[in-house]
Amino acid sequence: MSVEQELKVDNEEKQRRKLINEMQIVFEAKPENEGFARTAVAAFVAPLNPTMDELADVKTAVSEAVTNCVIHGYEMQGGKIFLDAAIWDRILVVSVTDEGCGIADIEKAREPMFTTRPEWERSGMGFSFMEAFMDAVEVESSPGRGTRVLMQKEIR
Repeated sequence: MSVEQELKVDNEEKQRRKLINEMQIVFEAKPENEGFARTAVAAFVAPLNPTMDELADVKTAVSEAVTNCVIHGYEMQGGKIFLDAAIWDRILVVSVTDEGCGIADIEKAREPMFTTRPEWERSGMGFSFMEAFMDAVEVESSPGRGTRVLMQKEIR
């Protein structure tokens, strides 16, 4: 099931899958809050007893998504980041959203080594890392309205 489908499960699916827990956090788009976000999601998923590798994967993906909001979405000018997470059975679903500048070409942005901030020595690997460490990643964006990254990982 894709992340988008997982987040938009109908009532029948909600009855079949058990929603274990969910959280919503809103915080300032500041570089120092990247650590807060990764720690919050790590604590949130801890009851599933993830392996160290699974935990590192989730923390890295969340870190990359939040960093993208700070650097690319808001261009270091500040704003709000919306972090939502849910656990359905053993599946973690995370959404990281900003109301920043948005992405004009999502496919281009997802290419390894592409960055809108080469002068800041950005590697352009954020989406590649998210895709490598999570089971599914979806990106929704509208220029001038912001970006939402949906990620899913089964905790075995």
